[in-house]
Parts: sequence; structure tokens; C-alpha cells
Amino acid sequence: MKVALGLGCDRGTPLPTLARAVDQALAAAGATLADVVAVASIDLKADETALLELAARHGWHITFHPAATLAAVAVPNPSETVRRHTGTPSVSEAAALLAAGAAQDALRVEKHRLRGPDGRNATVSVAEVSLTPCSPY
Repeated sequence: MKVALGLGCDRGTPLPTLARAVDQALAAAGATLADVVAVASIDLKADETALLELAARHGWHITFHPAATLAAVAVPNPSETVRRHTGTPSVSEAAALLAAGAAQDALRVEKHRLRGPDGRNATVSVAEVSLTPCSPY
């Protein structure tokens, strides 16, 4: 199974907290780091150190989407709190679905949240990427 990750976190979340959240979400999806083919988040996090370090560690390219793009994606768990802080009701779920190029039913982990020992939060969603074979015609 190939998967896409949608990542969200509090400003200043340390890498160990984000990495642990990713590991837990992948385990819940029955996937591994080797199954990750796409990663996305909100453009507000384009300079977030832990996201950039995690991507570099695994050789992932992260796509960062504007809030309006994420807000246009139908998700199972929209949040008014997230909307107040980011301008979209979903970061991780919407980002995972955009990265996977899929609809809601592709979510294998909807919204896995982890609060690290420092009190910072990371959120990870996992969507299955549908790989449809190309026709030779």
C-alpha cells in the first residue's frame, strides 16, 4: 500500500514529537515509512523546523497548500478551532487527501493527535494513494 501523509503541528513542535506521531499513525494504518510517497501540510508551516527536518531525514518532498485550498476539501472531522488559527477547518486530513489525490474514503487514519512531553501537539492523517495502471492505448 502506498500512502500520503497530511501533517499539522503547533508552532515549535520538536522533531521527536512529530516523528512519534507519524510512526503511530502509520502503524495504525498498517503502513511503514517506506510506504510514504507524498507528504503535505498548510503553507503556514512551510518554515516549521520539525516538518522540514522530518522530510529531509526521509527524503520526502512536502507540498504546502494555502488555507483556501485545504478548506475546499471535504473531511470527516472539521474543526472550528483549527479554522480560527489557520483559516481552514482541516490541515492534516485535507492535506493527506490532496497529497493522495483522493476522496474522504481513502483516509486510513483520519486524525491522529499526539501531545508531546513538552505540551506541543502534532496531528497526522494517512490516506491511501490509488495507483491506477495506465492504459497503453
